[in-house]
Amino acid sequence: MLVFTDLDGTLLDHDTYSFDAALPALRLLEKKNIPLIINTSKTRGEIEMYRSLLGNRHPFVSENGGGIFIPEGYFRSKFRYDRASGGYLVIEPGTPREELRDVLKSVADETGIRLKGISDMSLSEIMEATGLDEDSARLATERSYSEPFLIYGDEEKVRRKMVEKGYNHTRGSRFHHILGENDKGKAVRILSGIYRLESPSIETLGVGDSPNDLPMLMEVDFPMLVRKRGGTFDSGCRLENMTLADGEGPAGFNSAILKFFIRYEEKTSTENRI
Repeated sequence: MLVFTDLDGTLLDHDTYSFDAALPALRLLEKKNIPLIINTSKTRGEIEMYRSLLGNRHPFVSENGGGIFIPEGYFRSKFRYDRASGGYLVIEPGTPREELRDVLKSVADETGIRLKGISDMSLSEIMEATGLDEDSARLATERSYSEPFLIYGDEEKVRRKMVEKGYNHTRGSRFHHILGENDKGKAVRILSGIYRLESPSIETLGVGDSPNDLPMLMEVDFPMLVRKRGGTFDSGCRLENMTLADGEGPAGFNSAILKFFIRYEEKTSTENRI
């Protein structure tokens, strides 16, 4: 089994960025030696900070599928990658950030709608918009494959213009994002394919809370949606086979994971007896 998870609003509390409420589920995954793969809009630097706090040693996905980072020596099987960097073999489905910033400017000019990218925001503005401390806000600006931004106008008009230009638009819990051909789902396909070179029967589980998680949830065998702040589910993120978690953010993550493995083990035990 592999577990793919979003961070903001899913494994991390929307306001405090704490994962304490998910600790029982995290301990269960560790006990069962099930890889927890972070798949988020956050940057490499932000993810590495949380991997250190979590004691996580598995591959991870940054910037909505823009970069896939696999620790060197993690897999025995050979696979294609784009470059080596800081102890990782890196697969890069994403589009360079500089190109995305140029497209964002052209969309603003052509629609007449004000768009403010995170690269145009001061650290204090980022801190105010996100609740991050200064060091974390600085890590959030160190991007390679995406540009989070705010829209001050017609969101649908902006989305259509981006699609018209051949780029993708998605929305997270705080920011909109402009992307190339990458998304979280493509990253799930790539990483799952590498894992299956060594474990062909592997199954996948995904946990998210927002529309930018939908491509990931569509690719996994067992998609799960946690409640957003306020206790509601995002109406733009639904699938027929989706499990709706009892709880917001990390509490929802915890409940969903624990209940899933109770049911999964009961089902497996029954099948083995038959």
